[in-house]
Amino acid sequence: MTGAESTGIDVTVPPSGSGCVECDAAGGWWVHLRRCAECGHIGCCDSSPAKHATDHAAATGHPIIQSFEPGEDWFWDYRTSAMISGPALAPPTHRPVDETAPGPRDRVPANWRDLVG
Repeated sequence: MTGAESTGIDVTVPPSGSGCVECDAAGGWWVHLRRCAECGHIGCCDSSPAKHATDHAAATGHPIIQSFEPGEDWFWDYRTSAMISGPALAPPTHRPVDETAPGPRDRVPANWRDLVG
């Protein structure tokens, strides 16, 4: 077993981009971003309308995410539903600091607060 298969974390894999892969493809928006610690997939958080990070974990079996927000370095393990400690992942470690949360700024509806849980 490789390290990623046994732990769900691969420190060598860079993030898939600077925004949620699925939201960007569909012209959607997100509240916060999460990074799959195994494959680098960037998805939107569970407060976002589409919840792509959790969907990715369920579809792939990749159990661990890390926040992809500036100033945050926490990890979440879907297997235990708990925060865990983790190593430094390959850069970049967060979305661009000049982008808003929610974002991206040009796609966030004015009533976004009414649309999130």
